[in-house]
Amino acid sequence: MAFPVVLLASPRSFCAGVERAIDIVDRLLDQRGGPVHVRKQIVHNTHVVAELEARGAVFVDELDAVPDGATVVFSAHGVSPAVRDEAARRGLDVVDATCPLVTKVHAEAKRYAERGDTVVLIGHAGHEEVEGTLGEAPARTVLVETVADVAALEVPDPTRVSYLTQTTLAMDETAEVLAALRAKFPALRGPSSADICYATTNRQDAVREIAREADLVLVVGSRNSSNSVRLVETARRMGTPAHLIDDVSDIREDWLDGARVVGVSAGASAPPKLVDEVVEALGAWDVQVRETARETIRFTLPPAVRGTSGRS
Repeated sequence: MAFPVVLLASPRSFCAGVERAIDIVDRLLDQRGGPVHVRKQIVHNTHVVAELEARGAVFVDELDAVPDGATVVFSAHGVSPAVRDEAARRGLDVVDATCPLVTKVHAEAKRYAERGDTVVLIGHAGHEEVEGTLGEAPARTVLVETVADVAALEVPDPTRVSYLTQTTLAMDETAEVLAALRAKFPALRGPSSADICYATTNRQDAVREIAREADLVLVVGSRNSSNSVRLVETARRMGTPAHLIDDVSDIREDWLDGARVVGVSAGASAPPKLVDEVVEALGAWDVQVRETARETIRFTLPPAVRGTSGRS
């Protein structure tokens, strides 16, 4: 397959929170050797997980699979206070890789609940980030996913309602749900800055840019990656066919029939090398980058791993 033009979205691939989380596990493996236990996938990407497993990381669903006193890393998506309490009871050596932007949402949930509000969390049921945030104040927090959920929502005091959002949502969809909340609860309060993280926003903006010109958009990312799935949805809302691929092997020839311009992006948890492999396979005569933002954010590593080598 060969195409005259490939449009590369920028920004794409790893964000600062993902780089930090992977670097934490890398450094622990360098420092202590395997096994290093990680609760859930450190980030939602099958290639990242497989690479770390090969180095000695052990991914577990819950803490009961971690031996007493062992090192355990909390994933980038965060955990509930109940999980933290269990780790403390078990004497586990916790290294927290929660993205600082998720930590910010947790702090907001606690603050809103403590002032007596019903906290409405906009997000996807079952996602690890959502479960962790709900756990901060479960008696005062409710989850909504759609405008219909908002319509059915009943709260003890409509004048005391706050909202939060999962950090990896689609901006367009979230705006619709938030508009419905504001209409139903005119006194609605929320964070001073949006909870949808800068990296999610930037990648969606970049996909919109390439989708305007492309006949097809390919998004590199795993199926359990919320932000990657949202990128596919963003392109499709622009009227451009789009597909999520874990790597180059997922590309189907029939998708490419008649396509002269192919847009390529990647979710925030997808390694850049996977994008390079896709571009190489497409064999474009002309690769053009469409940059909509430049990211310079870096997050500080926790004290437990500072000074060790790691990946970066």
